[in-house]
Amino acid sequence: MTATGSAQAVPPSWQPALDGVLSAPEARRLGGWLKAEEAAGKRIYPPRGSRLRAFELTPLDAVKVVILGQDPYHGPGQAHGLAFSVPEGVKVPPSLANIYKELASDCDVTIPPHGNLEHWARQGVLLLNNSLTVQEGQAGSHQKRGWEAITDAAVAAVAAKQDPCVFLLWGSHARKKAERVPGLESGHHLVLTAPHPSPLSAHAGFFGCRHFSRANAFLEAHGREPIDW
Repeated sequence: MTATGSAQAVPPSWQPALDGVLSAPEARRLGGWLKAEEAAGKRIYPPRGSRLRAFELTPLDAVKVVILGQDPYHGPGQAHGLAFSVPEGVKVPPSLANIYKELASDCDVTIPPHGNLEHWARQGVLLLNNSLTVQEGQAGSHQKRGWEAITDAAVAAVAAKQDPCVFLLWGSHARKKAERVPGLESGHHLVLTAPHPSPLSAHAGFFGCRHFSRANAFLEAHGREPIDW
């Protein structure tokens, strides 16, 4: 995936789904633009080497659940390649704090003292942002630069899987992204929607959505191991 300035190779399980879009002119333009931005001294998160972390930790054939974010956190040390997740030792962001509140209410689990969601990713939860990079301090700054075609292809690859999966779509941005995937609402997969877990909207229906238990019930009903949230 060096065409996008990631300095990482696409993990083997994702190559058939992503190689075509990565060889397109749009991806090459994205790579050139990212290099120019970095050369100009702009700080881009997550750092090189972490931008494909979601694909590395969750191979395509292992995906059970997809959670779609908008773009990476734009503060120093926060983004590490997984939507909604931050490294251990970094303060849990407000949206993730609300995700944890709903999880505790829904599944009666003990919330960890950190915001690192790698343990979800390693079990088959694809934590995918729409854009895989962002400029420091500027939310949404890398939207419409070319990442969308790549992450759309990833979502479409999951939708094409024979194994039933769960798509958790929180907020209008995630719903609109899923709408670009033909056949996702066919009934083969479970698609659950709710308001975004942001403090601005969580009380409008995210709290009480019970997406975590509903996802596990669907996976178990289709012979798949549930997620240990």
